Amino acid sequence: MITPGQCRAARALLELSQKELAESAGVSLRTLQGFEAGDRELQSLALSAIKRILEEKGIALIRQDDWIGVKLSLQK
Repeated sequence: MITPGQCRAARALLELSQKELAESAGVSLRTLQGFEAGDRELQSLALSAIKRILEEKGIALIRQDDWIGVKLSLQK
């Protein structure tokens, strides 16, 4: 789905704060902070909401055999 590292990297590419992403995805700031720190698992609805917001902003989450990452589409 999405890892804490992918979430942090995606936010960095988009220049989004944790607060901005949390508000857009409808999750609490504390929840997002805990997820990105690796301190908590998120329910599937919260993960889906975060993933949806990032993808709407042009992020592609990449998961292949032995690596994961993110990329940002420059097409708008």
